[in-house]
Amino acid sequence: MPVEASVSTALGLVLVVFLALYAWRLRDYRADEKAMQRLVSTQPHRPARFDPARLAGLPAAAQRYFRAAIEPGTPLFTVARIEMRGRFGMGSRERPGYMAMSARQVLAAPEGFVWSMSARRGPMIFSGSDSERWTRFWLMGVLPVARLGGDPDHARSAFGRYVAEAVFWTPAALLPGPGVTWEALGQSCARVTVAHGGLSQAVDVEVDSDGRPCEVRFDRWSNANAERRHRLQPFGGRLSAFRSFDGFCLPTHVEAGNHFGTPDYFPFFVVDVTRVDFPEP
Repeated sequence: MPVEASVSTALGLVLVVFLALYAWRLRDYRADEKAMQRLVSTQPHRPARFDPARLAGLPAAAQRYFRAAIEPGTPLFTVARIEMRGRFGMGSRERPGYMAMSARQVLAAPEGFVWSMSARRGPMIFSGSDSERWTRFWLMGVLPVARLGGDPDHARSAFGRYVAEAVFWTPAALLPGPGVTWEALGQSCARVTVAHGGLSQAVDVEVDSDGRPCEVRFDRWSNANAERRHRLQPFGGRLSAFRSFDGFCLPTHVEAGNHFGTPDYFPFFVVDVTRVDFPEP
């Protein structure tokens, strides 16, 4: 075969592979959008408005948390769209390997979440999404580097994440009711436990003197350890820079990571929220 024909054939094969990978990436993107739309559809239609009287009987720290987080009369929307930017660490405590990151998310505890992100360090671009069903990430938009999910370990780990994030951004989803209970851990700390779909997650919420959640910690089902084995281990973060969004006072700066409260803590997730809204179903 002439050299020119061989080169042409090779280039043709490269093009076919590239287009196939690109189509695969687009399919992931469409799946993200479809999942986000499904979660938005779970937003309560004409929800009740917040009445502090419903806090009666809750631990003191939980009452302070809700009074700080939700203004009286606020519609109790439980689904939020969030936009953020910050740093995403791909390394370790010693070598964090932070990448500049931007992301958008639909959070709908206890139903699920979708977090879609893009990160960059120099010429390297890393993008993809997390949800209660999958973890799918790509390098340079066309090279799949992680495809996980669809198993009990992933579902349990993801559930821990989005229950904890409900403390940050959708406090109405944690008001006491079916599947949601609170217990006291001290004057400034309370534990919320959420049960849904056969899963259960307890999250400890530390509040400051104004009742704002300044620290969140919990035992997360995770394989982020040297043995790469799923087990319960500390996870958590610190919250600050509170702002008001449609009657909710929410943190806009979050630093979180594995092994929270231990010498091995690594805040791989450091973000500033730029927008929160509560879409109509």
